[in-house]
Amino acid sequence: MPERTSCVVIGGGPAGMVTGLLLARAGVEVTVLEKHADFLRDFRGDTVHPSTLTLLDELGLGEKFHALPHSELSSAGFPQDNGEMMKLADFTRLKVAHPYIAMVPQWDFLDLLAESARKEPTFVLRMETECTGLVREHGRVAGITYRTAGGESGEIRSNLVIAADGRWSLARREAGLVPREYDCPFDVWWFRISRRENEGGAVLMPAMRDRRFAVALPRPDFYQVAYLSPKGADLREPGIEAFRDNVTKILPELGDRVDELTSMDDVKFLDVRLNLLRRWHVDGLLCLGDAAHAMSPIGGVGINLAVQDAVAAATLLAGPLRRGRPSQADLAKVRARRLAPTLLVQGLQRLLHRTVMRAVMAGKRNGPPAPMIKLLGRFPRLSYVPARLLGLGLRPEHAPAFARRPMEPAGR
Repeated sequence: MPERTSCVVIGGGPAGMVTGLLLARAGVEVTVLEKHADFLRDFRGDTVHPSTLTLLDELGLGEKFHALPHSELSSAGFPQDNGEMMKLADFTRLKVAHPYIAMVPQWDFLDLLAESARKEPTFVLRMETECTGLVREHGRVAGITYRTAGGESGEIRSNLVIAADGRWSLARREAGLVPREYDCPFDVWWFRISRRENEGGAVLMPAMRDRRFAVALPRPDFYQVAYLSPKGADLREPGIEAFRDNVTKILPELGDRVDELTSMDDVKFLDVRLNLLRRWHVDGLLCLGDAAHAMSPIGGVGINLAVQDAVAAATLLAGPLRRGRPSQADLAKVRARRLAPTLLVQGLQRLLHRTVMRAVMAGKRNGPPAPMIKLLGRFPRLSYVPARLLGLGLRPEHAPAFARRPMEPAGR
């Protein structure tokens, strides 16, 4: 006999865990499937923006979050030829309780959400359980099939399946949904390298010179470094010595510790995608986060847009799920609510790809175009606009009343 629940969420990332937590707080029976044994994976998105920090406060989790080891970034920009920073986004201009980006390991963030969700009687988190396909009944998605790490297989029937299984979503593919791909001129090679005490600051500024582009994201005791290469370039073939040399040339301040990279196994590759589904649902299934719209790493907005999708979905669908089966019209409302904020952020990313990233990769410039520098230099308050789009989005989502809780002390 198949198992049964009201909602199955595929994927225990930010979109999946926030959706599960909020729906459970609404009294909806929800099962989240995560194929790994834990959340401990390097080089996932680790930037938590002001909109998500506000949401955590509303959920009563703000103090617990801020007790986690983290660093804070108050602004972001690009270097100019004179070495000064062109401040593109100044988060201190935002009128919010937390006007900064918090850098925290994603596994800590997910563990916090899971700990809170497990307190809800209608929530189930099944680790080491991978979705293997969709169950269809009378022309609609009616559940999923799964396989555990131990080799057991089964079926869960549900009134709704939420695909939060990332940019290579199996559920999306099984549902026949194909995203529109946008041009992206680079891929990312991630690695970590030690950070010394009091090194680095609250400003995020990439390094750009001689066709190279890199950014060192400060963590409490190490840097998470993104080295960008032209799309399709294979940096593994030349080997680790050539890679260390490239890192030293673009980030000379880290040259005395590149030997910490012992082989290319210490460097993780990200095939960067920027895409968008025209339709986020079929009958019985809804895509959220990267499954609906893969984001460029520029601005580090992926987590936060995924979280915003999750809040919108839980707000709009908790009632229909409590009553039974959400209609296609109910599912379409989620895309309608989240489309404009997604398009605006992706538009900003595409603009930066075209005007900054592609020119740097081609060796035409070592920074942003002169008109952009001149405009922001003359009108520094314009740095509020990118900060607003990246930090809060066009339509910040807030926790619905059913999900709000008093603040939980950090020590409990």
